[in-house]
Amino acid sequence: MSDALNELGTHIETKRTDCVLGWSVAHDELTVDVALSNIVGLVEFLKSDQTCKFSTLVDITAVDYPERAKRFDVVYHFLSMYQNQRIRLRIAVREEDMVPSITEVHPSANWFEREVFDMYGILFSGHPDLRRILTDYGFRGYPLRKDFPTTGYTEVRYDEEQKRVVYEPVSLVQEYRQFDFMSPWEGAEYILPGDEKQEEAK
Repeated sequence: MSDALNELGTHIETKRTDCVLGWSVAHDELTVDVALSNIVGLVEFLKSDQTCKFSTLVDITAVDYPERAKRFDVVYHFLSMYQNQRIRLRIAVREEDMVPSITEVHPSANWFEREVFDMYGILFSGHPDLRRILTDYGFRGYPLRKDFPTTGYTEVRYDEEQKRVVYEPVSLVQEYRQFDFMSPWEGAEYILPGDEKQEEAK
């Protein structure tokens, strides 16, 4: 499997030196690092090239690295049912960068790109309808960014007196969610069924 992926990585790099910044095979998976401005061209090539034929877009997602200048990795997963292979494309993106939309090549990218925008705030240029898809109207912030508070900014609940859904600022402070990472059983004064086996093993 790794030999075939190494051949594929070499083929793509040779054919599209304008797009490929580097590639690697790890855990029987091929990952290709792509220049931001050339993502659409490479996706078109991967779909049409007879050696590749990556005709199925499986997913688009992102990873947040707040400490980096290029804060996000936008990650694309493709499948070639013709060659029985998978490939991962990765683009490093600054917070203010706009990623070219691939909806012209893969219409199914529409909702994937909207989800990445909704969860991370990454903008896709040329997208036909870039708006939130999972969060509510008026939602503030981007939930999968690592600096997003675990409690969120607002609480949504149904108010029985007003007979409607109300939005209220979250009053739970971040410090409240400090954990000591102890097992819930450590320090317990009672013994659960089966705990005696651990003592016997000692």
